[in-house]
Amino acid sequence: MFSGSVRTDMKVAIGAILAVFLWTGTASADVLDRGAFAAALCGDAASLGSAAEAVTRRAADLSRDDLAWAAQPLRGILERRLVCLGTSAVLLDRPGAGEGRSVVSGDPQPAAGARASVLGLRQRALVETADGVLALLAAPQVEARAAGLWAAERRIAAVPDGVFARAEAAETDAGLKAAIARVAEAAALSSPDPQRRLAAIDRVAGAPSSNALSRLSALKADAAYAADPAFRAALDAGIAQVERAVAVGNGLAILYNGLSFASILFMAAAGLAIIFGLMGVINLAQGEFIMIGAYATYGVQEALRLIAPAWLDLYLILAIPVAFLATALVGIAIEALVLRHLYRRPLMSLLATWAVSLFLINLVRVAFGTRNLQFTMPSYVSGGIALYADFVVTWNRLFAIGFAAGTLVLTLLVLRATPLGLNIRAVTQNRDMAGCLGIPTRQVDRLAFGFGSGLAGLAGVALAPIYSVNPQMGATFIIDSFMVVVLGGVGTVVGTLIAALGVGQINVLIEPFYGAVAAKVIVLVGIILFLQWRPEGLVAARRRR
Repeated sequence: MFSGSVRTDMKVAIGAILAVFLWTGTASADVLDRGAFAAALCGDAASLGSAAEAVTRRAADLSRDDLAWAAQPLRGILERRLVCLGTSAVLLDRPGAGEGRSVVSGDPQPAAGARASVLGLRQRALVETADGVLALLAAPQVEARAAGLWAAERRIAAVPDGVFARAEAAETDAGLKAAIARVAEAAALSSPDPQRRLAAIDRVAGAPSSNALSRLSALKADAAYAADPAFRAALDAGIAQVERAVAVGNGLAILYNGLSFASILFMAAAGLAIIFGLMGVINLAQGEFIMIGAYATYGVQEALRLIAPAWLDLYLILAIPVAFLATALVGIAIEALVLRHLYRRPLMSLLATWAVSLFLINLVRVAFGTRNLQFTMPSYVSGGIALYADFVVTWNRLFAIGFAAGTLVLTLLVLRATPLGLNIRAVTQNRDMAGCLGIPTRQVDRLAFGFGSGLAGLAGVALAPIYSVNPQMGATFIIDSFMVVVLGGVGTVVGTLIAALGVGQINVLIEPFYGAVAAKVIVLVGIILFLQWRPEGLVAARRRR
């Protein structure tokens, strides 16, 4: 009984000595004593935990080879593949195997009669932390390094400062590098060293975001906030700085989102303004022309997927002329078959375009179904770039803004620099006089209706990477489009642009506070009140009598 107790005490002492040697005897040489480390892993639970804790503390200074080597037995402990023959550690290929390899030499070694390493709850936490730190620093796969970062973050107070600095400097994956920097800042903020915490507050405040604000605000619950005036002053200043930056970033985000929404509204309403101003037709099928443009874009995508997969990334660009021509032809056909008989009867033309709208919706339902279409996101509209605080410029919305600007330039060129545009302006100002001067007003009506329909089709192209595309999508924009046309001034493209910018920005500004429905109601009431004061809209169309 006595001799067994002595052997146990000696075993504990040997394990402790080996663990201490592991930490103190080789720290200056930055070389891991692999024999001592393996022997410590085969000691008792205290020895094993000390070895794991020591290798964690030295991880930032050890070579990559030593880190990769030490990671194997630690992972083996967690997977129950590490067994011990006395003080010799053997790593099995699988749990329960009869043979493995020596941890130190790598030579094959039988495992008969070997015992498994003993892990208590505290020792398991130490081994998991050490395993995570070594994986973060030495694992070749990004996924393994990310898992190591997560494990290290769980016991962040036990991870030395240099580990995250070394991992961040060596990391090649941009996303994981940013995550390491975030965890390193969190470690510094919880450091017991006051100077390190102050420096961390300055770094976090220098990269403002909502996440940074939350992390700094959480430090107000720290005892140092009440006890240390310097810490309190630095933290308050950092929080104020981040709050200002976040407010500016949120303002920029509202302006950007409003501009992208206004871009869609302008493209949806520009064609309607031309049709309404020229022919006085309230076209309730304009929203369905947007839908046709989006479905034409989907058709181009699927055709490229079958015929030229290498060109699939360019389907949005190639869909621009296809969507414009397809929607313009549909508009010309509707004008020729239905609307040309109803120009003198506005109520009948409104009902007729409503019937056309229902027909197109149900036709698309039968042909394509009712589910949302799945679009491949091209590289040039995927992702974005963070500019300031939480303000991120997303490429899909920037594409819509640029596309709307191009559509505006195209529309103004057609109206001001082509014979068709000259005829449209002449007929809009005085139809009877234009007819007397030899302008074919019927042909102008048909081409203008096709041109206005084509502009709505272009809006469908811009919508494809942003909104859900389904047979009902047009109904979302038709009311807003009419509000924009009436507010801007019937028949004026410039007025439509100004009104779209105003309605888009106000909608985006009000919606977070009162909801989407209330925002539309508030905008509608505002437009009605404005028209009571200025019935001709923002920009009055030029007409001659």
